[in-house]
Amino acid sequence: MSKLHITLVKSGIGYARDQRKTLKSLGFHRLHQTVTHTDCASIRGMINKVKHLVKVEEQADEAG
Repeated sequence: MSKLHITLVKSGIGYARDQRKTLKSLGFHRLHQTVTHTDCASIRGMINKVKHLVKVEEQADEAG
């Protein structure tokens, strides 16, 4: 499975409560923090909800 590196680039202040809760459930605590999650439908859905606040980079899983 591939990994997603998600970086918070804009604050959730001033946005709807559900968007702020989505950022919290993704694991963000501060601005410019990067979290890593496996690429799955639930994570993609959360990213889609806050796509204007985050930057996403995909990392292909290296099989050895």
